[in-house]
Amino acid sequence: MDFSFTEEQDMLRDSVIKLMAKHAPPESLRKWDRERVYPEVLYQAWADAGLLRLPFPEKVGGLGGGALDLAIVVYELSRVSTDVGMAFGGSIFCGLNVLRKGTDEQRARWLPPLLEGKIKFAIGISEPDAGSDVGAIRTTAVRDGDDYIVNGQKLWTTGAGLKNSTICAYVKTDTKVHYRKGMTHILIDNTMPGVELRKLDMLGRRSVGTYECFFKDVRVPLDRVIGGEGGGWDCLMGGLQFERAVSSAGNCGGAQAVFDLAKKYAMERVQFGQPIGSFQAIGHMLADMETEIEAGKMLTWRANWLVSQRKDALKEITHAKLFTSEMYARHANMGVQIMGGYGLNQEFDMERYFRDSRSTTIAAGTSQTQRNLLANLMGLKSSK
Repeated sequence: MDFSFTEEQDMLRDSVIKLMAKHAPPESLRKWDRERVYPEVLYQAWADAGLLRLPFPEKVGGLGGGALDLAIVVYELSRVSTDVGMAFGGSIFCGLNVLRKGTDEQRARWLPPLLEGKIKFAIGISEPDAGSDVGAIRTTAVRDGDDYIVNGQKLWTTGAGLKNSTICAYVKTDTKVHYRKGMTHILIDNTMPGVELRKLDMLGRRSVGTYECFFKDVRVPLDRVIGGEGGGWDCLMGGLQFERAVSSAGNCGGAQAVFDLAKKYAMERVQFGQPIGSFQAIGHMLADMETEIEAGKMLTWRANWLVSQRKDALKEITHAKLFTSEMYARHANMGVQIMGGYGLNQEFDMERYFRDSRSTTIAAGTSQTQRNLLANLMGLKSSK
């Protein structure tokens, strides 16, 4: 079995490393986090470098890359910051839904500006009473001539308030049928009349931002429905596996950054006349971290390779998402422990990774949801 990347993939990885070193140095990342602002110049740099084009086919202006290529990019972005990379991932996943489920006219309208970095997409699924239970969403869209009138609320919508962002909202267009048939995917610009956004004060992910979205009689044209009325469930499920597969690479990138910071500190910090990394208690922590990161990478690269080969990879993706998200959160906690007070000081990067890591076991499907799914795949599904 060959686990090596191709020459092109190695070149891609090197180019992303250089781009992030130039446009997202540590001092800038700390500033963006502290001031809670998103670096639009960095997003445009990604677009100029063609990163947004990577997973799209050439016929729509893309580069024809696969899931593994995208995972390599997300790994390197997240190794620098799992926060700023969220806008990249969110736009890509939503854009791929337009590619898969949109009409020719919709693809021609939405994909060129997305790939050029002129617009962004934000995923609008969760609500105050609907998180893992997607069927419980209450936001509605009622037909009115050539428009839909949208009313409701979305919560935990990452990047919804960013410049030129369009919310890819999942709404109910028929409340009398099963939610899998009555859900619709509709695109709502964050500047449309009746849209109100509130940036939430969260523990982490402070740059890209987490938003609460209110829709009050928002008039949205019919041509903004992706996948047809009632096709929202297919849109949602069609992109979720890809999202989880690639997000696992982000978890690995973040965990790798935590390990690198902790190892460097352990080699330089001297206590009782020797580097603390020479003490067994610290050395074993680092040994466990490195071993788990390598295991997480293998799960992640394999899952994304299977997706690239268009194979059914639900179980492998779920393994990767569950393992890497919990690994990242656990390793960030260990990194803080190794660095002590320095790990909690905002002048150092460990505390930022610690804060950003905590949401990984919740976003894109909680750990509990992943375990339920794996149990179901084992044949242990509840008869209820």
